[in-house]
Amino acid sequence: MTAVLASATLLLTAACSSGGGTPPGVGITTPKGTASGASPSGRAAEPTPPAKGSVKVLRTVTDGLRTPWGLAPLPEGDLLVSSRDDGTITRVDAKTGKQTGLGKVSGVSPAGEGGLLGIALSPDFASDHMIYAYFTSASDNRIVRMLYDEHKPAGEQLGAPDTIFRGIPKGYIHNGGRIAFGPDGMLYAGTGESGRRDLAQDKKSLGGKILRLTPEGEPAPGNPFPDSPVYTYGHRNVQGLAWDDKQRLFASEFGQDTWDELNAIKPGDNYGWPEAEGRSSDPAYHDPLAQWHTDEASPSGIAHVDGVIWMAALKGQRLWRVPLKGTAASAAPQAFLTGEYGRLRTVVAAGGHKVWLVTSNTDGRGTPKKGDDRILELEVR
Repeated sequence: MTAVLASATLLLTAACSSGGGTPPGVGITTPKGTASGASPSGRAAEPTPPAKGSVKVLRTVTDGLRTPWGLAPLPEGDLLVSSRDDGTITRVDAKTGKQTGLGKVSGVSPAGEGGLLGIALSPDFASDHMIYAYFTSASDNRIVRMLYDEHKPAGEQLGAPDTIFRGIPKGYIHNGGRIAFGPDGMLYAGTGESGRRDLAQDKKSLGGKILRLTPEGEPAPGNPFPDSPVYTYGHRNVQGLAWDDKQRLFASEFGQDTWDELNAIKPGDNYGWPEAEGRSSDPAYHDPLAQWHTDEASPSGIAHVDGVIWMAALKGQRLWRVPLKGTAASAAPQAFLTGEYGRLRTVVAAGGHKVWLVTSNTDGRGTPKKGDDRILELEVR
């Protein structure tokens, strides 16, 4: 565990509402022995975001989506969204909400929490037009890339998937699925332990890990374990990845019955599952910077905007705001939109003080309302 995450636990008991506040059981981890406004190294302190923030729903971008999961903004501003159960990718006009199907990803075998999950654009998308996708096949979870040719007719714009990485354990539950290119140009993937708890602590297994790969699917240079794609281990089910402006990685993780987590990621560290859920007294495990009872969170996607992590909650049906000081939470997590839009799956930074937010009420565990599922544009502070 890093020194900055050595924890003094603060348990918060304020009631939760859609306008903010923190419910019982929500906790943050603060640096031990560090004065407010000072950095542990003695260097100039990073700006600290306000303890309280705000969320304004600007508009519904589009609705009527079926089992949306991954979201990837295109350079010109439109959005690509994946359908978990249909195995399709749809382009959404960010101004009008018009939906255009790119096509179906061949090889997707949806069941339970598996199917077509995260999507990401190649770092060289402007020249290679490649879309990366993480999906559940008949035998495993894998990562593929596909050529996107928008000049072809709708429904025929996706090239055949080229599998760059395979062998991630699959299950009816805990398939992970979030992928994202980091500031270093490497591809990061959050995986689940597929319901087999022992896999998370097995560094030879790809389950219950954060993986770091080259765009071609090889173990990335500088990974903590020689010739291995494993970046961190001891995870239960990672579905949120985001970097701050200092290129530090954060990840959200589903707990079992007690604690969901938001973690600051350090290469090679062990995040505890199944030996630890939430904070632990064992120094072998890296403690979360914030934790929630599972009925208040069940977190999926996260986004970083101006020193704040925004975290979409499925079972908790709310959007969490976690202000940061370095790699620690600087104030109590604050909840917004509680119960207003149902289950929330994915949140992506949209530039400025805006994010895209994707609901997840048609995933078999929600209660769909008219218009579900939808993409919302929010102003966040």
